[in-house]
Amino acid sequence: MKVIGFGDNIVDRFLDRGVMYPGGNCVNFAVLARRLGLESAYMGVFGSDPLGDFVRSAIEAEGVDASRCQTRQGASGVTEIKVMDGDRIFLGWNEGGVTISQPFLLGPEDRSYLATAALVHSSVYSASEDQLPSVRAAGPLVSFDYSWEPERRTDSYLQQTAPYVDLALLSLGDAPVETVKHELALVTGAGASLAVATRGSAGAILYDGAQFLLQQAAPTDAQRFADTMGCGDAFLTGLVVSLLRSGWARDVPPTPASLSPALAFAAQMAAEQCYVEAAFGYGRPVAAATRI
Repeated sequence: MKVIGFGDNIVDRFLDRGVMYPGGNCVNFAVLARRLGLESAYMGVFGSDPLGDFVRSAIEAEGVDASRCQTRQGASGVTEIKVMDGDRIFLGWNEGGVTISQPFLLGPEDRSYLATAALVHSSVYSASEDQLPSVRAAGPLVSFDYSWEPERRTDSYLQQTAPYVDLALLSLGDAPVETVKHELALVTGAGASLAVATRGSAGAILYDGAQFLLQQAAPTDAQRFADTMGCGDAFLTGLVVSLLRSGWARDVPPTPASLSPALAFAAQMAAEQCYVEAAFGYGRPVAAATRI
């Protein structure tokens, strides 16, 4: 069984540590799925600078197929981060570099490659919205990370994306439960088959169009805690992998009996991610002079 991350890659610079790490929502999904035993690939655009090589080498070291990726002249995406009390604080970014300014446009061979996957995952940081109809038409299930920004859940944005999405992920932090339920219903009403919202220490809520399922956050060990980078990506990956292994497919909706175990597994994955530096390690020192 194969899954593909299609879209963003980035370098996360932790200024408090003086260390940079490879990352990006779609990269993290591909790497974490591979660590769970699935065949995995990443399709995206790398910058022509050394940071692009840095991210690509880390992906390939994890056994993720990056053969369909493209390298384009320009800067790789970079974010600047610091950690306070275990939580990551985003300080700025360079608008995603070439991933956003020169996004991946699918050709016939790319679409044929996507057809070999059980599921393709993308995100709001991938400039892939216009490509979602082609991804969907290739045949795999599609998951999509809507992140936290309200502008990603406007009627126009949802109309552009949700009809092509089988599983939508929202990050809603400490929003009240009724607000979360409203947002999930909004996304499924626009066309997504399933929608799940992560809420940090408050757990997660999934909506399948008929029922809301609440999942508590799994406990963590404060002595092992590194940071919260990638916890949402780990949750999504755990949920996807569990559902796929239970038989989820384009023509086979997840059974009600499969949803609760999948949510529990996802919560455990998110908790274990707290013990990992950044998204999946591979840190390298970074000089302060390289700040964006």
